[in-house]
Amino acid sequence: MFLKFPDVHLHLIMRDTIINKSVEMFLTLGFKSVTMDDIANELAISKKTIYQHFENKTKLVEATTLHVFNNICDGIDCICSASKNPIEELYDIKMFVMNYLKNEKTSPQYQLKKYYPKTFELLQVKQFEKMHESVKESIQKGVDTQLFRSNIDVDFISRMYFNGMSGIKDGTIFPPELYNMEYLMESYLEYHLRAIVTEKGMKILNNFIKQNQS
Repeated sequence: MFLKFPDVHLHLIMRDTIINKSVEMFLTLGFKSVTMDDIANELAISKKTIYQHFENKTKLVEATTLHVFNNICDGIDCICSASKNPIEELYDIKMFVMNYLKNEKTSPQYQLKKYYPKTFELLQVKQFEKMHESVKESIQKGVDTQLFRSNIDVDFISRMYFNGMSGIKDGTIFPPELYNMEYLMESYLEYHLRAIVTEKGMKILNNFIKQNQS
């Protein structure tokens, strides 16, 4: 029984290696374009080895998207626990997500929705659950510290924020040849914050924008 442990360890290492390479290739080249053969060739392993860990490409796509999601969640949690105020917190999260996805060249969200709708729906549910709770906490912190208006509906604003952040990723509404993602995220973030800040919050927001203009 103990002799099997090294095999389990090697199995997990290979699984992580496949996921990490797949993340890199999917974000750069697209979910549709990259084949199992491509991934195997990049890793110098047989396609059979990949199938020992993932029964098909759909399962691999699901594993890679959840891997990216979990890594981003961990980063967001660290930012939230260390942030000075909820205004800078949202900007720090935006920068972290943009840096994490900096090699994204193929609108992976659109491709995921089109070619892997079930995985896309699963990810949407998880994203909403995570963002809704963390944004609610952040907004409430802003209300408690008088940076955000006390009369706002925290739950409603949190849902609207998620809806807006999802909406700007829709390439039919915001064509990538007209709008890059950094501009969209920054513009929406400012739009969102200006709608809920108090006078005290507005000063912090204006100062922050002046000091950190992209």
